[in-house]
Amino acid sequence: MVPPSFSPARSDRKTGARLRLRFPPTFLFQRFPSAVFGRSKNAAPDAYRRAGQRWLPALRRLIFDPRLPIFSRYFQAGATPLAGFAFMPRIIAIANQKGGVGKTTTAVNLSACLAAAEKKTLLVDLDPQSNATSSFGVSVDREDPCIYEVLLQDYPLSDITRETEIPYLNVAPSHMRLTGAEVEMVNLGAREHRLRVALENAGESYDFLLIDCPPSLGLLTLNALTAAGSVLIPIQCEYYALEGVGKLLNTLRLVRRHLNPPLRIEGVLLTMFDTRLNLSRQVVDEARHHFGERVYNTIIGRNVKLGEAPSFSKPIILYDIMSQGARNYMSLAGEVINHGQA
Repeated sequence: MVPPSFSPARSDRKTGARLRLRFPPTFLFQRFPSAVFGRSKNAAPDAYRRAGQRWLPALRRLIFDPRLPIFSRYFQAGATPLAGFAFMPRIIAIANQKGGVGKTTTAVNLSACLAAAEKKTLLVDLDPQSNATSSFGVSVDREDPCIYEVLLQDYPLSDITRETEIPYLNVAPSHMRLTGAEVEMVNLGAREHRLRVALENAGESYDFLLIDCPPSLGLLTLNALTAAGSVLIPIQCEYYALEGVGKLLNTLRLVRRHLNPPLRIEGVLLTMFDTRLNLSRQVVDEARHHFGERVYNTIIGRNVKLGEAPSFSKPIILYDIMSQGARNYMSLAGEVINHGQA
């Protein structure tokens, strides 16, 4: 059987690449049964499903190239490659290079609320501070493998994932030794794609993959943006937080241009909103004016319980389900789920 291939045929206007997709018409459905492509309501047999899991990552790299005219409209619509297939998750990076805006709080509590909605979720802690890891009571010793080994030593992601108290939720933990990963990755080949390859090989088990990024725009964040289908941007309701968003948006443009063309903004989340301050309301107005419908209707207000929950190694829905913070993040989870179905 002849595999799909690219052959010189026509020139792409933007890149100058001469690409054409060429494969026998029956190739896809010989390798992948109709159930894998979602055309049948019945589940695929285990043998076919395993075949699909082996071939889909390779198929993605071979033919889902955004430079091809056949897929250009698909990507412009903001879709993630293979997002419609049965076992491809939505990969969302939670990023902002400014610290203290609520990235880890959002990653922890959003993942917990998605799992409470019975969505199989994996939280990838890519921050060397490993606060997302400790927020679920997961401890990692120096000898235990973590996301560092996945990026630097090609460990399978499934070897490091840990279960949590919440059903449907797993964590890929971090450790302090991840601090030196950016220096060690400099001389590696395809260093921006290390996380992407790991997620492609293990992501079929989940509905959502959330990546908690460090407060910087280094190689770790670049790996997250290259692997993700979309970016959720938390913005603290203060003036300096708005200033930092410009640098992040510029980074997103560069990543889209060179590494991950389908990358889009999942949404803008306003955090630490204080109803007593005019400044908070002004920041909300500015964000809605600039980002429009990308700003979530849910706004995360300042809440004492949200600050207390990490000290008990629990997400807010386990610490105090009746608190305003818990209601805010459950509302956010609903928006994230419904946005993906729209």
